[in-house]
Amino acid sequence: MKRPCLLVLAALALAFGLAAGPSPAAAQAISLSYANFPPASTFPCVQMERWKTEVEKRTGGKVSVQTFPGSTLLGAKDMFRGVEMGQADIGCLSVAYQPGVFPFSMIGEQPIGFTSATVASVVMWELFVKYQPKEFGNVHVLTMFTSAPSQIMSKAPVRSLADLKGMELRSSGTISKLIGSLGATPVSMPMSEAPEALQKGVVKGIISSLEVLKDFNYAELCRFETMTDLPVYPFAVVMNKDKWESLPPEVKKIMDDLGREQALWTGQYMDGHVKESVAWSKEKYAIEIIDLPASDKAEIEAKSQGLIDEWKKIATGAGLPADALLADLKAFKAKYEAEYGK
Repeated sequence: MKRPCLLVLAALALAFGLAAGPSPAAAQAISLSYANFPPASTFPCVQMERWKTEVEKRTGGKVSVQTFPGSTLLGAKDMFRGVEMGQADIGCLSVAYQPGVFPFSMIGEQPIGFTSATVASVVMWELFVKYQPKEFGNVHVLTMFTSAPSQIMSKAPVRSLADLKGMELRSSGTISKLIGSLGATPVSMPMSEAPEALQKGVVKGIISSLEVLKDFNYAELCRFETMTDLPVYPFAVVMNKDKWESLPPEVKKIMDDLGREQALWTGQYMDGHVKESVAWSKEKYAIEIIDLPASDKAEIEAKSQGLIDEWKKIATGAGLPADALLADLKAFKAKYEAEYGK
């Protein structure tokens, strides 16, 4: 009689265990997918890995993040829609690859004289926090940051604006309009496609921040780097709205608290990496750094004002307070240049 009783008790224990569901530890485990479009070695993916590490550490392992660099989950142009639809829980998107979709964020692309990614990244985050733009209403924004100022990297030297005439240059966003007004021929394509385009002669150079000299080995083909301090490229890291709402309050707080910190960290990493990449390129490929004449810089500044006016019309049409936004941007810019340096 004892054996059947034991069997009955075991069966009851098993049934109770199944009814009770998984253990608290298993129930609380959260797994997130994070998509990015450039190669793993580039700065948007370096910041992604840093964010993953911090979230996993600060949640005590409750949250695990699986990262997908190099467009292995979502490409540059499908990033925002893919996160909205839940193809990835989190995605890093470049505003410049979504023309007309982000009128608020386009303010970061305007030629207003940023000279560091650190300042530009913190300014973008502060503007986002203050205005909470409706263009991100269907997602949750985790952080924002920017590239460093854009320069011309070319196969043939650009020593004056006259050398730009008809030159095909890979660019995107507001910068395409600006260099087009200066006589160059802008060619829009994701950065990942530019190496092949350079090798085949489809473009004669690129416009981007200088870390790509090392990250994409552009220094091998583009031996001439002309300092123009053209606009930065803004990025946003967004999470699927339903996934965000499903998170426990303590996890939400950890992620929200990381927003500004991650913007600052990424900007500082970017500025340091630019210096490292230029030094590497000088040593390995003997690149030449070229400064434009003062008259050419003045012409770029004059052309830039028209682009800012154009953005103001777009922003106003989207219901944004364009003048107030620009005033706040300039005030934040001055504040953080004083704090972090230009």
